[in-house]
Amino acid sequence: MLRAEGLTVSLGGRPVLSEASLTLAEGEFTALIGPNGAGKTTFLRSVLGLQPLAAGTVRVAGRPPDQAHDLVGYVPQRHEFAWDFPVTVHGAVLSGRTKKIGWLRRPGRTDRQLVAEAIDRAGLGELRGRPVGELSGGQRQRVLVARTLAAEPRLLLLDEPFTGVDVPTQELLTELFRDLAGEGKTLLMTTHDLAHAAAVCSRIVVLNRTIVADGPPESFADPEVLLRAFGVRASSGLRAAAGDGR
Repeated sequence: MLRAEGLTVSLGGRPVLSEASLTLAEGEFTALIGPNGAGKTTFLRSVLGLQPLAAGTVRVAGRPPDQAHDLVGYVPQRHEFAWDFPVTVHGAVLSGRTKKIGWLRRPGRTDRQLVAEAIDRAGLGELRGRPVGELSGGQRQRVLVARTLAAEPRLLLLDEPFTGVDVPTQELLTELFRDLAGEGKTLLMTTHDLAHAAAVCSRIVVLNRTIVADGPPESFADPEVLLRAFGVRASSGLRAAAGDGR
């Protein structure tokens, strides 16, 4: 579903990615983990075709990013959405189908059905008429996920989807993401939380400008992998979590 080869990016003369390569198959739920500044969001933007590359190639189902917009869904971090815009939950989720519908066309029966299904899957059924500005942080995160699902993507890019959300939202989204992977969707989720990634994902990829390690959660029992990626001390809680296999 995704083949990124040798991605190299510099921003303001500073190297952000260096020959980072990753291949994902259908149905994989993968965590892209690394410290702040490791290039995780830049990697997602490169896959989306929003970040110019100094070197490397990206293919989604064999297509370059500019020809794969209909295949890729992106869930940004919450601060990237204009929550003060006067729109309801239904309107925000419907906006995820704009590219499918077209700017000058009204949504049809299929569009309305897909939006309703996405709202329900994200646990927002009772809130569909509420203005998004009145929602809690966890509810807003679910709106972003539903908005992406409404576009029927085959590859979902999730940028820190669990940051700052409550436990019920974490549990709902975890179950939803696992269900989507079971349906054959491919999910790539950035995070800095190794313990949570190991609990919910089938694969972990460690990024620190380049791919440092890649494997199933149980392959990270050796904390030296994380020492190389994060530069943590031997006494770090992160190292302890890895050593315990959590």
